[in-house]
Amino acid sequence: MTLDRVQIQSDLQFSRIVYGMWRLGDDTDTGPAHIRAKIEACLEQGITTMDQADIYGGYEAEELLGAALKGSDLRDRIEIITKCGIVAPAGRHSGARVKHYDTSAAHIEASIDASLRLMGIERIDMLLIHRPDPMMDPAETGAALDAAVASGKVRSVGVSNFRPHDLSLLQSAMSQRLVANQIEMSLNCIEPFSNGDLAALQQDGQIGRASCRERV
Repeated sequence: MTLDRVQIQSDLQFSRIVYGMWRLGDDTDTGPAHIRAKIEACLEQGITTMDQADIYGGYEAEELLGAALKGSDLRDRIEIITKCGIVAPAGRHSGARVKHYDTSAAHIEASIDASLRLMGIERIDMLLIHRPDPMMDPAETGAALDAAVASGKVRSVGVSNFRPHDLSLLQSAMSQRLVANQIEMSLNCIEPFSNGDLAALQQDGQIGRASCRERV
């Protein structure tokens, strides 16, 4: 089956429907063969884009995906999105006292390296800042995202759950374009239809992706 595809930038397309991997570790079977079967089922339906985040599954979902990709040709057949910027007291950040946001350059760089290592890949197709950080230094965060693309570790960058003013502030400090804003929009979350979030994305030509997901 072939689905419509979304042109993200000149060298990158995503499937119109994306497989969210937040719950990847919730099955009783989280073995590589079982996860490969899930991905193959997606591919049969034209779903080629996988949505991850470092925090998913208590920092375990990326590693589960990496184990499934190992020894297969699946990496060449899919696109991978992942996110960073939330620090929760779990997994490799179990020493954190409280959940908080960290959009510093050091954290972004370390998160990218960890995601690449855990998933066993050479490049992330899209990296998103998971949530707006009230204490964000836009110059530092923007420079870190620009550097991630320049390094070749990340193909494209965007944000998640940002309001239009948050996105504009970060974009003003960057040379790379923020090509996506993954917002929460569903039957249970209809505010973006009327609060200007969706309109702003349409006006700016951004890729706004409806998401019925958790608020983490």
